Amino acid sequence: MAYSVSSSTLVALFSCFATFLVCHGFAVHHNNPFHHRHHPRFASHNYRDALTKSILYFEGQRSGKLPSSQRITWRRDSGLTDGSAMHVDLVGGYYDAGDNVKFGFPMAFTTTMLSWSVLEFGGLMKGELQNAREAIRWATDYLLKATAHPDTIYVQVGDAKKDHSCWERPEDMDTPRSVYKVDKNSPGSDVAAETAAALAAASLVFRRCDPTYSKLLVRRAIRVFQFANKYRGAYSNGLKKYVCPFYCSYSGYEDELLWGAAWLHKATKNPIYLNYIQVNGQALGAAQFDNTFGWDNKHAGARILLSKVPILASSSFFVKYGIYDRLSIKMIDTVLESQAFLVQKVQSLHDYKDHADNFICSLIPGAPFSSAQYTPGGLLFKMNDSNMQYVTSTSFLLLTYAKYLTYARKIVNCGGTAVTPKRLRNIAKKQVDYLLGDNPLKMSYMVGYGPRYPQRIHHRGSSLPSIAAHPVKIQCSSGFSVMNSQSPNPNILVGAIVGGPDKYDRFPDKRSDYEQSEPATYMNSPLVGALAYLAHSFGQL
Repeated sequence: MAYSVSSSTLVALFSCFATFLVCHGFAVHHNNPFHHRHHPRFASHNYRDALTKSILYFEGQRSGKLPSSQRITWRRDSGLTDGSAMHVDLVGGYYDAGDNVKFGFPMAFTTTMLSWSVLEFGGLMKGELQNAREAIRWATDYLLKATAHPDTIYVQVGDAKKDHSCWERPEDMDTPRSVYKVDKNSPGSDVAAETAAALAAASLVFRRCDPTYSKLLVRRAIRVFQFANKYRGAYSNGLKKYVCPFYCSYSGYEDELLWGAAWLHKATKNPIYLNYIQVNGQALGAAQFDNTFGWDNKHAGARILLSKVPILASSSFFVKYGIYDRLSIKMIDTVLESQAFLVQKVQSLHDYKDHADNFICSLIPGAPFSSAQYTPGGLLFKMNDSNMQYVTSTSFLLLTYAKYLTYARKIVNCGGTAVTPKRLRNIAKKQVDYLLGDNPLKMSYMVGYGPRYPQRIHHRGSSLPSIAAHPVKIQCSSGFSVMNSQSPNPNILVGAIVGGPDKYDRFPDKRSDYEQSEPATYMNSPLVGALAYLAHSFGQL
Protein backbone atom coordinates (compact mmCIF):
# COMPACT_ATOMS: atom_id res chain seq x y z
CA MET A 1 0.00 0.00 0.00
CA ALA A 2 1.49 3.36 -1.05
CA TYR A 3 1.21 6.41 1.15
CA SER A 4 1.07 9.92 -0.22
CA VAL A 5 3.65 12.06 1.56
CA SER A 6 4.56 15.63 0.73
CA SER A 7 8.04 16.43 -0.51
CA SER A 8 8.60 18.83 2.37
CA THR A 9 7.71 16.14 4.88
CA LEU A 10 10.22 13.77 3.36
CA VAL A 11 12.90 16.43 3.34
CA ALA A 12 12.27 17.02 7.04
CA LEU A 13 12.40 13.29 7.74
CA PHE A 14 15.57 13.01 5.71
CA SER A 15 17.20 15.84 7.63
CA CYS A 16 16.18 14.49 11.04
CA PHE A 17 17.36 11.01 10.20
CA ALA A 18 20.73 12.23 8.90
CA THR A 19 21.25 14.32 12.04
CA PHE A 20 20.30 11.35 14.20
CA LEU A 21 22.95 9.23 12.50
CA VAL A 22 25.61 11.91 12.83
CA CYS A 23 25.05 12.40 16.56
CA HIS A 24 24.54 8.83 17.63
CA GLY A 25 26.29 6.64 15.09
CA PHE A 26 24.66 3.97 12.98
CA ALA A 27 24.14 1.18 15.46
CA VAL A 28 21.35 2.94 17.34
CA HIS A 29 18.75 1.81 14.79
CA HIS A 30 18.00 -1.86 15.01
CA ASN A 31 18.11 -2.28 11.25
CA ASN A 32 21.57 -1.14 10.29
CA PRO A 33 24.66 -2.66 8.70
CA PHE A 34 26.48 -2.97 12.04
CA HIS A 35 23.78 -5.10 13.62
CA HIS A 36 25.08 -8.65 13.84
CA ARG A 37 22.22 -11.02 14.45
CA HIS A 38 24.73 -13.71 15.30
CA HIS A 39 27.75 -12.34 17.10
CA PRO A 40 30.94 -14.37 16.73
CA ARG A 41 31.07 -16.89 19.54
CA PHE A 42 34.50 -16.15 20.83
CA ALA A 43 36.66 -13.08 21.12
CA SER A 44 40.25 -13.45 22.23
CA HIS A 45 40.06 -10.07 23.95
CA ASN A 46 37.74 -8.06 26.12
CA TYR A 47 37.38 -5.13 23.74
CA ARG A 48 34.84 -3.47 25.98
CA ASP A 49 37.32 -3.36 28.86
CA ALA A 50 40.00 -2.04 26.51
CA LEU A 51 37.59 0.63 25.22
CA THR A 52 36.83 1.80 28.76
CA LYS A 53 40.52 2.01 29.57
CA SER A 54 41.48 3.71 26.29
CA ILE A 55 39.17 6.61 27.17
CA LEU A 56 40.06 6.64 30.87
CA TYR A 57 43.69 7.25 29.90
CA PHE A 58 42.90 10.83 28.86
CA GLU A 59 42.03 11.73 32.45
CA GLY A 60 45.63 10.91 33.37
CA GLN A 61 46.85 13.43 30.79
CA ARG A 62 44.70 16.32 31.97
CA SER A 63 46.23 19.66 32.77
CA GLY A 64 44.47 22.34 34.80
CA LYS A 65 41.87 22.19 37.56
CA LEU A 66 40.64 18.63 37.81
CA PRO A 67 36.90 18.00 38.29
CA SER A 68 35.34 16.13 41.20
CA SER A 69 34.54 13.31 38.74
CA GLN A 70 38.26 12.67 38.08
CA ARG A 71 38.77 8.89 38.07
CA ILE A 72 42.56 8.67 37.85
CA THR A 73 42.97 9.90 41.39
CA TRP A 74 46.76 9.91 41.69
CA ARG A 75 46.72 13.02 39.52
CA ARG A 76 46.12 16.50 41.01
CA ASP A 77 45.67 20.04 39.70
CA SER A 78 48.55 21.41 37.62
CA GLY A 79 49.40 24.26 35.29
CA LEU A 80 46.95 26.63 36.98
CA THR A 81 48.77 29.74 35.80
CA ASP A 82 49.31 28.62 32.21
CA GLY A 83 49.03 31.55 29.82
CA SER A 84 49.76 34.20 32.42
CA ALA A 85 53.11 34.94 30.75
CA MET A 86 51.12 36.34 27.81
CA HIS A 87 48.18 37.59 29.87
CA VAL A 88 45.84 34.94 28.48
CA ASP A 89 44.01 32.02 30.07
CA LEU A 90 45.50 28.78 28.80
CA VAL A 91 44.63 26.59 31.77
CA GLY A 92 43.44 23.12 30.81
CA GLY A 93 44.01 20.85 27.86
CA TYR A 94 46.25 17.79 27.72
CA TYR A 95 49.90 16.99 28.19
CA ASP A 96 50.70 15.20 24.96
CA ALA A 97 52.82 12.36 26.29
CA GLY A 98 55.15 11.66 29.22
CA ASP A 99 56.34 15.22 29.77
CA ASN A 100 54.63 18.35 31.05
CA VAL A 101 54.43 20.45 27.88
CA LYS A 102 51.18 21.27 26.12
CA PHE A 103 51.84 21.00 22.39
CA GLY A 104 48.90 22.37 20.40
CA PHE A 105 49.59 20.50 17.16
CA PRO A 106 49.28 16.92 18.45
CA MET A 107 46.55 18.02 20.89
CA ALA A 108 44.42 19.26 17.99
CA PHE A 109 44.97 16.04 16.01
CA THR A 110 44.08 14.01 19.09
CA THR A 111 40.82 15.97 19.32
CA THR A 112 40.00 15.44 15.65
CA MET A 113 40.55 11.71 15.92
CA LEU A 114 38.61 11.34 19.16
CA SER A 115 35.75 13.18 17.47
CA TRP A 116 35.97 11.06 14.33
CA SER A 117 35.94 7.94 16.52
CA VAL A 118 32.68 9.12 18.08
CA LEU A 119 31.14 10.21 14.79
CA GLU A 120 31.74 6.84 13.15
CA PHE A 121 31.34 4.47 16.09
CA GLY A 122 29.84 6.47 18.96
CA GLY A 123 26.48 4.79 18.50
CA LEU A 124 28.15 1.53 19.51
CA MET A 125 29.82 2.86 22.66
CA LYS A 126 26.79 2.77 24.95
CA GLY A 127 27.93 3.81 28.45
CA GLU A 128 31.33 4.97 27.23
CA LEU A 129 29.89 7.56 24.83
CA GLN A 130 29.55 10.20 27.53
CA ASN A 131 33.10 9.57 28.73
CA ALA A 132 34.35 9.98 25.17
CA ARG A 133 32.44 13.25 24.82
CA GLU A 134 33.98 14.52 28.06
CA ALA A 135 37.45 13.62 26.79
CA ILE A 136 36.76 15.65 23.65
CA ARG A 137 35.35 18.59 25.57
CA TRP A 138 38.40 18.79 27.84
CA ALA A 139 40.39 19.44 24.68
CA THR A 140 37.95 21.74 22.87
CA ASP A 141 37.49 23.95 25.93
CA TYR A 142 41.24 24.51 25.78
CA LEU A 143 41.34 25.00 22.00
CA LEU A 144 38.65 27.66 22.32
CA LYS A 145 40.90 29.51 24.77
CA ALA A 146 43.89 29.10 22.47
CA THR A 147 41.97 30.63 19.55
CA ALA A 148 40.13 33.37 21.46
CA HIS A 149 42.02 36.18 19.71
CA PRO A 150 41.45 36.59 15.95
CA ASP A 151 44.40 35.71 13.70
CA THR A 152 46.32 34.32 16.67
CA ILE A 153 46.65 30.78 17.99
CA TYR A 154 48.55 29.89 21.13
CA VAL A 155 50.20 26.65 20.10
CA GLN A 156 52.40 25.64 23.02
CA VAL A 157 52.73 26.11 26.76
CA GLY A 158 56.05 25.15 28.31
CA ASP A 159 59.67 25.34 27.24
CA ALA A 160 60.20 21.80 25.99
CA LYS A 161 63.98 21.74 26.30
CA LYS A 162 63.91 23.00 29.89
CA ASP A 163 60.98 20.72 30.72
CA HIS A 164 62.94 17.74 29.41
CA SER A 165 65.90 18.66 31.60
CA CYS A 166 63.73 17.81 34.62
CA TRP A 167 61.95 14.65 35.70
CA GLU A 168 59.15 15.99 37.88
CA ARG A 169 55.43 15.59 38.43
CA PRO A 170 53.15 18.03 36.61
CA GLU A 171 51.88 19.08 40.03
CA ASP A 172 55.43 20.16 40.99
CA MET A 173 56.73 21.61 37.75
CA ASP A 174 58.72 24.79 38.13
CA THR A 175 60.21 25.04 34.63
CA PRO A 176 59.17 28.07 32.54
CA ARG A 177 55.60 27.92 31.30
CA SER A 178 56.54 29.93 28.25
CA VAL A 179 53.76 30.56 25.72
CA TYR A 180 54.27 30.34 21.96
CA LYS A 181 51.89 31.52 19.28
CA VAL A 182 51.35 31.79 15.55
CA ASP A 183 49.91 34.94 14.01
CA LYS A 184 49.99 37.03 10.82
CA ASN A 185 53.71 37.70 11.18
CA SER A 186 54.67 34.14 12.07
CA PRO A 187 52.03 31.92 10.46
CA GLY A 188 51.28 28.29 11.14
CA SER A 189 48.84 26.93 8.57
CA ASP A 190 49.46 23.37 9.72
CA VAL A 191 48.62 23.80 13.39
CA ALA A 192 45.86 26.31 12.56
CA ALA A 193 44.14 24.09 10.00
CA GLU A 194 44.40 21.07 12.30
CA THR A 195 42.85 23.15 15.07
CA ALA A 196 40.05 24.12 12.69
CA ALA A 197 39.55 20.44 11.84
CA ALA A 198 39.38 19.56 15.54
CA LEU A 199 36.80 22.25 16.29
CA ALA A 200 34.72 21.34 13.23
CA ALA A 201 34.76 17.61 13.96
CA ALA A 202 33.88 18.19 17.61
CA SER A 203 31.00 20.48 16.60
CA LEU A 204 29.39 17.44 14.97
CA VAL A 205 29.82 15.40 18.16
CA PHE A 206 27.90 18.01 20.17
CA ARG A 207 25.39 19.05 17.51
CA ARG A 208 22.44 17.22 19.06
CA CYS A 209 23.68 16.98 22.63
CA ASP A 210 24.74 20.59 23.16
CA PRO A 211 23.73 22.70 20.14
CA THR A 212 24.89 25.99 21.66
CA TYR A 213 28.37 24.63 22.26
CA SER A 214 28.37 23.01 18.81
CA LYS A 215 27.64 26.34 17.13
CA LEU A 216 30.41 28.02 19.09
CA LEU A 217 32.84 25.34 17.94
CA VAL A 218 31.91 25.54 14.26
CA ARG A 219 31.99 29.35 14.20
CA ARG A 220 35.47 29.28 15.69
CA ALA A 221 36.54 26.54 13.25
CA ILE A 222 35.51 28.74 10.31
CA ARG A 223 37.49 31.70 11.63
CA VAL A 224 40.56 29.65 12.42
CA PHE A 225 40.56 28.03 8.98
CA GLN A 226 40.34 31.42 7.30
CA PHE A 227 43.45 32.44 9.22
CA ALA A 228 45.22 29.18 8.29
CA ASN A 229 44.51 29.68 4.60
CA LYS A 230 45.15 33.43 4.38
CA TYR A 231 48.47 33.50 6.22
CA ARG A 232 50.32 30.50 4.89
CA GLY A 233 53.41 28.90 6.30
CA ALA A 234 54.62 26.03 8.47
CA TYR A 235 54.60 26.81 12.17
CA SER A 236 57.96 25.19 12.68
CA ASN A 237 59.56 27.83 10.46
CA GLY A 238 59.01 30.64 12.94
CA LEU A 239 59.00 28.48 16.07
CA LYS A 240 61.66 25.97 15.07
CA LYS A 241 63.80 26.20 18.20
CA TYR A 242 60.74 25.67 20.41
CA VAL A 243 58.73 23.00 18.57
CA CYS A 244 61.52 21.03 16.90
CA PRO A 245 62.52 18.26 17.04
CA PHE A 246 59.44 17.43 19.12
CA TYR A 247 56.61 18.28 16.71
CA CYS A 248 58.17 19.75 13.60
CA SER A 249 55.86 20.01 10.62
CA TYR A 250 57.82 17.61 8.45
CA SER A 251 55.07 17.05 5.86
CA GLY A 252 54.35 20.75 5.35
CA TYR A 253 51.00 22.47 5.85
CA GLU A 254 49.21 21.55 2.62
CA ASP A 255 47.79 18.31 4.00
CA GLU A 256 46.27 20.15 6.98
CA LEU A 257 44.58 22.70 4.70
CA LEU A 258 42.96 19.89 2.72
CA TRP A 259 42.05 18.02 5.92
CA GLY A 260 40.65 21.14 7.58
CA ALA A 261 38.55 22.02 4.52
CA ALA A 262 37.19 18.45 4.43
CA TRP A 263 36.06 18.67 8.06
CA LEU A 264 34.53 22.11 7.57
CA HIS A 265 32.62 20.82 4.59
CA LYS A 266 31.37 17.92 6.67
CA ALA A 267 30.41 20.22 9.56
CA THR A 268 28.82 23.08 7.61
CA LYS A 269 27.77 21.64 4.22
CA ASN A 270 28.76 25.05 2.90
CA PRO A 271 29.69 24.70 -0.81
CA ILE A 272 32.56 27.13 -0.32
CA TYR A 273 34.61 24.32 1.24
CA LEU A 274 33.71 21.85 -1.48
CA ASN A 275 34.81 24.40 -4.04
CA TYR A 276 38.00 25.00 -2.07
CA ILE A 277 38.78 21.27 -2.17
CA GLN A 278 38.04 21.09 -5.91
CA VAL A 279 40.20 24.08 -6.77
CA ASN A 280 43.07 23.43 -4.39
CA GLY A 281 43.08 19.67 -3.92
CA GLN A 282 45.87 18.84 -6.35
CA ALA A 283 48.05 21.73 -5.20
CA LEU A 284 47.58 20.57 -1.61
CA GLY A 285 48.85 17.09 -2.43
CA ALA A 286 45.58 15.17 -2.72
CA ALA A 287 47.15 12.67 -5.12
CA GLN A 288 50.46 12.44 -3.27
CA PHE A 289 51.29 8.80 -2.72
CA ASP A 290 52.07 7.95 0.85
CA ASN A 291 50.70 5.48 3.37
CA THR A 292 51.37 7.33 6.59
CA PHE A 293 48.63 8.84 8.72
CA GLY A 294 49.38 10.56 12.01
CA TRP A 295 49.74 13.87 13.81
CA ASP A 296 51.96 15.27 11.05
CA ASN A 297 50.64 13.84 7.78
CA LYS A 298 46.89 13.92 7.13
CA HIS A 299 46.75 12.98 3.44
CA ALA A 300 45.55 9.38 3.93
CA GLY A 301 42.89 10.46 6.43
CA ALA A 302 41.67 13.23 4.12
CA ARG A 303 41.36 10.73 1.26
CA ILE A 304 39.25 8.38 3.33
CA LEU A 305 37.07 11.21 4.62
CA LEU A 306 36.50 12.69 1.16
CA SER A 307 35.88 9.32 -0.49
CA LYS A 308 32.73 8.72 1.49
CA VAL A 309 29.75 7.93 -0.70
CA PRO A 310 26.56 9.40 0.81
CA ILE A 311 24.81 6.58 2.63
CA LEU A 312 21.32 7.80 1.76
CA ALA A 313 22.01 7.50 -1.96
CA SER A 314 19.09 5.41 -3.15
CA SER A 315 15.85 3.83 -2.11
CA SER A 316 17.60 0.46 -1.83
CA PHE A 317 19.13 1.63 1.46
CA PHE A 318 15.68 2.41 2.84
CA VAL A 319 14.23 -0.89 1.66
CA LYS A 320 17.16 -3.03 2.79
CA TYR A 321 17.31 -1.60 6.30
CA GLY A 322 13.60 -1.09 6.85
CA ILE A 323 13.74 2.71 7.11
CA TYR A 324 10.57 4.51 5.98
CA ASP A 325 9.61 1.24 4.28
CA ARG A 326 5.93 2.24 4.28
CA LEU A 327 6.56 5.43 2.32
CA SER A 328 6.22 5.80 -1.41
CA ILE A 329 9.50 4.56 -2.90
CA LYS A 330 9.02 6.75 -5.94
CA MET A 331 8.63 9.82 -3.72
CA ILE A 332 11.71 8.87 -1.74
CA ASP A 333 13.77 8.62 -4.91
CA THR A 334 12.50 12.01 -6.08
CA VAL A 335 13.40 13.71 -2.82
CA LEU A 336 16.76 11.98 -2.49
CA GLU A 337 17.65 13.00 -6.02
CA SER A 338 16.96 16.62 -5.17
CA GLN A 339 18.71 16.39 -1.80
CA ALA A 340 21.71 14.30 -2.86
CA PHE A 341 25.00 15.62 -1.62
CA LEU A 342 26.86 17.71 -4.15
CA VAL A 343 29.81 15.41 -3.72
CA GLN A 344 28.09 12.87 -5.95
CA LYS A 345 28.04 15.39 -8.80
CA VAL A 346 31.67 16.40 -8.56
CA GLN A 347 33.97 14.12 -10.56
CA SER A 348 37.09 15.55 -8.93
CA LEU A 349 35.93 14.21 -5.58
CA HIS A 350 35.37 10.76 -7.03
CA ASP A 351 39.14 10.69 -7.43
CA TYR A 352 39.42 10.46 -3.67
CA LYS A 353 37.95 6.97 -3.83
CA ASP A 354 40.87 6.02 -6.09
CA HIS A 355 43.36 7.73 -3.78
CA ALA A 356 41.84 5.96 -0.79
CA ASP A 357 42.00 2.62 -2.61
CA ASN A 358 45.69 3.17 -3.33
CA PHE A 359 46.30 3.74 0.36
CA ILE A 360 44.41 0.57 1.24
CA CYS A 361 46.26 -1.48 -1.38
CA SER A 362 49.59 -0.37 0.07
CA LEU A 363 48.60 -2.06 3.34
CA ILE A 364 47.39 -5.43 2.04
CA PRO A 365 50.02 -8.13 2.57
CA GLY A 366 50.72 -9.90 -0.71
CA ALA A 367 48.70 -7.47 -2.87
CA PRO A 368 50.37 -6.22 -6.08
CA PHE A 369 50.90 -2.69 -4.76
CA SER A 370 51.65 -3.55 -1.15
CA SER A 371 54.44 -1.47 0.34
CA ALA A 372 53.79 -1.75 4.06
CA GLN A 373 56.23 -3.53 6.33
CA TYR A 374 55.18 -5.90 9.08
CA THR A 375 57.14 -7.41 11.95
CA PRO A 376 57.61 -11.21 12.05
CA GLY A 377 54.73 -11.26 14.54
CA GLY A 378 52.46 -9.34 12.15
CA LEU A 379 52.53 -5.75 13.44
CA LEU A 380 52.45 -2.90 10.95
CA PHE A 381 55.83 -1.22 11.26
CA LYS A 382 56.58 2.31 10.07
CA MET A 383 59.38 3.55 12.30
CA ASN A 384 61.17 2.98 15.59
CA ASP A 385 59.81 6.09 17.30
CA SER A 386 56.27 5.61 18.62
CA ASN A 387 55.32 3.12 15.93
CA MET A 388 52.07 2.21 17.65
CA GLN A 389 50.56 5.55 16.61
CA TYR A 390 50.54 4.30 13.00
CA VAL A 391 49.04 0.98 14.06
CA THR A 392 46.10 2.63 15.80
CA SER A 393 45.48 5.30 13.16
CA THR A 394 45.69 2.81 10.29
CA SER A 395 43.38 0.36 12.06
CA PHE A 396 40.82 3.13 12.47
CA LEU A 397 41.03 4.08 8.78
CA LEU A 398 40.64 0.44 7.73
CA LEU A 399 37.49 0.00 9.81
CA THR A 400 36.06 3.35 8.73
CA TYR A 401 36.69 2.70 5.06
CA ALA A 402 35.22 -0.79 5.42
CA LYS A 403 32.10 0.88 6.78
CA TYR A 404 31.91 3.30 3.84
CA LEU A 405 32.46 0.48 1.33
CA THR A 406 29.74 -1.62 2.94
CA TYR A 407 27.18 1.17 2.61
CA ALA A 408 28.22 1.86 -0.98
CA ARG A 409 28.35 -1.86 -1.82
CA LYS A 410 31.86 -1.47 -3.18
CA ILE A 411 35.19 -3.23 -2.84
CA VAL A 412 38.81 -2.25 -3.39
CA ASN A 413 40.57 -3.53 -6.49
CA CYS A 414 44.29 -3.96 -5.89
CA GLY A 415 45.78 -4.82 -9.27
CA GLY A 416 43.16 -7.45 -9.96
CA THR A 417 42.95 -8.62 -6.36
CA ALA A 418 39.50 -7.95 -4.91
CA VAL A 419 39.69 -6.71 -1.33
CA THR A 420 36.39 -6.76 0.54
CA PRO A 421 35.31 -4.74 3.57
CA LYS A 422 35.55 -7.95 5.57
CA ARG A 423 39.22 -8.28 4.65
CA LEU A 424 39.87 -4.73 5.84
CA ARG A 425 38.15 -5.46 9.14
CA ASN A 426 40.17 -8.62 9.62
CA ILE A 427 43.45 -6.76 9.05
CA ALA A 428 42.43 -4.06 11.52
CA LYS A 429 41.38 -6.66 14.09
CA LYS A 430 44.71 -8.44 13.77
CA GLN A 431 46.55 -5.18 14.48
CA VAL A 432 44.41 -4.40 17.53
CA ASP A 433 44.76 -7.96 18.80
CA TYR A 434 48.53 -7.73 18.50
CA LEU A 435 48.46 -4.50 20.51
CA LEU A 436 46.35 -6.16 23.20
CA GLY A 437 48.59 -9.21 23.61
CA ASP A 438 48.47 -11.52 20.58
CA ASN A 439 52.19 -11.15 19.88
CA PRO A 440 55.42 -13.10 20.40
CA LEU A 441 55.99 -11.56 23.85
CA LYS A 442 52.36 -12.05 24.95
CA MET A 443 52.61 -8.43 26.05
CA SER A 444 49.70 -5.98 26.05
CA TYR A 445 50.90 -2.58 24.91
CA MET A 446 47.97 -0.98 26.70
CA VAL A 447 48.89 -0.24 30.30
CA GLY A 448 46.53 -1.90 32.76
CA TYR A 449 45.01 -4.29 30.22
CA GLY A 450 45.68 -8.02 30.40
CA PRO A 451 47.99 -10.01 32.68
CA ARG A 452 51.23 -8.56 31.23
CA TYR A 453 51.79 -4.96 30.21
CA PRO A 454 54.61 -2.36 30.38
CA GLN A 455 55.65 -1.58 33.96
CA ARG A 456 58.20 1.18 33.36
CA ILE A 457 56.61 3.59 30.94
CA HIS A 458 58.35 6.86 30.08
CA HIS A 459 55.93 9.12 31.94
CA ARG A 460 56.83 11.47 34.74
CA GLY A 461 53.58 11.44 36.70
CA SER A 462 53.24 7.66 36.49
CA SER A 463 56.83 6.94 37.50
CA LEU A 464 57.13 9.30 40.48
CA PRO A 465 55.26 8.80 43.77
CA SER A 466 51.92 10.58 43.82
CA ILE A 467 51.14 13.65 45.91
CA ALA A 468 49.12 11.44 48.26
CA ALA A 469 52.05 9.09 48.79
CA HIS A 470 54.73 11.80 48.83
CA PRO A 471 53.32 15.28 49.61
CA VAL A 472 56.75 16.94 49.62
CA LYS A 473 57.82 18.58 46.36
CA ILE A 474 60.15 16.49 44.21
CA GLN A 475 62.85 18.75 42.78
CA CYS A 476 63.71 18.96 39.10
CA SER A 477 66.81 16.79 38.92
CA SER A 478 66.12 14.45 41.84
CA GLY A 479 63.46 12.65 39.85
CA PHE A 480 66.05 11.24 37.45
CA SER A 481 67.06 8.67 40.06
CA VAL A 482 63.58 7.23 39.61
CA MET A 483 63.66 7.58 35.84
CA ASN A 484 66.87 5.56 35.65
CA SER A 485 65.76 2.88 38.11
CA GLN A 486 64.40 -0.55 37.28
CA SER A 487 61.48 -0.28 39.71
CA PRO A 488 57.95 -0.45 38.25
CA ASN A 489 55.96 2.75 38.03
CA PRO A 490 53.96 3.24 41.25
CA ASN A 491 51.00 4.88 39.50
CA ILE A 492 49.27 2.92 36.76
CA LEU A 493 48.33 5.14 33.81
CA VAL A 494 45.41 2.93 32.88
CA GLY A 495 44.70 2.67 29.16
CA ALA A 496 47.92 4.29 27.94
CA ILE A 497 49.26 2.94 24.64
CA VAL A 498 53.06 2.96 24.50
CA GLY A 499 55.31 3.29 21.46
CA GLY A 500 55.52 -0.47 21.16
CA PRO A 501 57.99 -3.11 19.99
CA ASP A 502 60.75 -2.76 17.42
CA LYS A 503 60.68 -4.30 13.94
CA TYR A 504 61.69 -7.67 15.41
CA ASP A 505 58.85 -7.67 17.97
CA ARG A 506 61.26 -6.87 20.81
CA PHE A 507 60.29 -4.63 23.72
CA PRO A 508 62.72 -3.93 26.58
CA ASP A 509 60.20 -2.21 28.92
CA LYS A 510 62.82 0.38 29.78
CA ARG A 511 61.73 3.77 31.13
CA SER A 512 64.53 5.73 29.46
CA ASP A 513 63.59 4.30 26.05
CA TYR A 514 61.04 6.96 25.09
CA GLU A 515 60.76 5.66 21.51
CA GLN A 516 59.20 2.41 22.68
CA SER A 517 57.99 3.15 26.20
CA GLU A 518 56.36 6.58 26.02
CA PRO A 519 52.56 6.86 25.67
CA ALA A 520 50.88 9.71 23.78
CA THR A 521 47.33 10.98 23.34
CA TYR A 522 47.41 10.60 19.55
CA MET A 523 48.08 6.88 19.91
CA ASN A 524 44.90 6.39 21.94
CA SER A 525 42.45 8.60 20.08
CA PRO A 526 42.03 6.49 16.89
CA LEU A 527 41.97 3.28 18.92
CA VAL A 528 38.83 4.46 20.74
CA GLY A 529 36.77 4.09 17.57
CA ALA A 530 38.36 0.79 16.59
CA LEU A 531 37.71 -0.75 20.01
CA ALA A 532 34.09 0.42 19.98
CA TYR A 533 33.55 -1.35 16.68
CA LEU A 534 35.24 -4.57 17.81
CA ALA A 535 33.45 -4.62 21.17
CA HIS A 536 30.12 -4.29 19.39
CA SER A 537 31.03 -6.89 16.76
CA PHE A 538 31.64 -9.51 19.41
CA GLY A 539 28.52 -8.70 21.40
CA GLN A 540 30.38 -7.08 24.29
CA LEU A 541 28.43 -3.83 24.05
